[in-house]
Amino acid sequence: MISVKGLKKHYRVSKRPPGLKAALTALFRRSYTEVKAVDGITFDIAPGERVGFLGPNGAGKTTTLKVLAGLLHPSSGEVQVDGHVPKRREDAFLKKIMLVMGQKQQLLWDLPPSETFELNRAIYEVPRAQFKETISELTKLLELAELLGKPTRQLSLGERMKCELAAALVHRPKVLFLDEPTIGLDVSMQTVMRDFIRRYNERYGATLILTSHYMDDVAALCPRVVVIDKGQLSYDGGLDDLVRRVRPEKRVVFHLSKAVDRADLEPLGQVVSLAPAKAVLQVAQDRVAATVSRALSSLPVKDLTVENPPLEEVMSELFARSRAAREEGQADGESEEGGGEGDWE
Repeated sequence: MISVKGLKKHYRVSKRPPGLKAALTALFRRSYTEVKAVDGITFDIAPGERVGFLGPNGAGKTTTLKVLAGLLHPSSGEVQVDGHVPKRREDAFLKKIMLVMGQKQQLLWDLPPSETFELNRAIYEVPRAQFKETISELTKLLELAELLGKPTRQLSLGERMKCELAAALVHRPKVLFLDEPTIGLDVSMQTVMRDFIRRYNERYGATLILTSHYMDDVAALCPRVVVIDKGQLSYDGGLDDLVRRVRPEKRVVFHLSKAVDRADLEPLGQVVSLAPAKAVLQVAQDRVAATVSRALSSLPVKDLTVENPPLEEVMSELFARSRAAREEGQADGESEEGGGEGDWE
């Protein structure tokens, strides 16, 4: 469904120091620097896949999505979405995709969301019967009935985001690019949005690329992740496999009936945190059973859970390894930097 080969997007940006003299000089003679927003990434996505597209701020995620949606032209490389070249922006291509950005809106500010839905129906030439069926389903699943007649400016952020997503799905796109779709939403509303996105993917077989700084979004929706940093590919594979390879340890969370000393916990594993009624240990996977057995016999344990390390920590360590490998390569004068699956190992 999506094929990206050697994608690069570089910008030529003028640069000057602060001050009046520098500003006047820049009027006649400017200095430029090249910004490599995306620098040679390659990946493929099959029809119906849900893929998390991750990276730190400035990694090139939104730039890549805009190239895939046809909003930006690549500097070089080949990009195809369902057989179309996005930069050509053919009508057939535009009817298959939708880019939803959490910090941008398409709803008409002074009009109710229902007017935007009607506008999108006309733009995408959606048959009236299909439109009514889709809106009825979206209204039920997203609980929009009381919102459709209110002016957009009177809606809360969470209500607007639900309507934004509904407006994006009026034409039932085959490919969804979601850029921070739950930004600014409370926990309950994030859950509603995740559940709805998963249902849409499963019902219509839509292909989904999601960028988000909320790792709960990624864990709930995306079995596979593509990670980029400084415009280069750091990892492409299963989310569970990434966690095992970067952080093979487990977190054992003990809920205690009374407080214990840190000294009582240290023989069992690395103490991550300790509170009067809760202790968290980091333990090697092959030591989990032994640790739990010893803890149950020596500590006032009321309950316990065994978990993977937080995904935020996994991603932070992955970024650190990727950058360290790139800097080492530069120091050694190597020409290949980042850009390959598993190159952070």
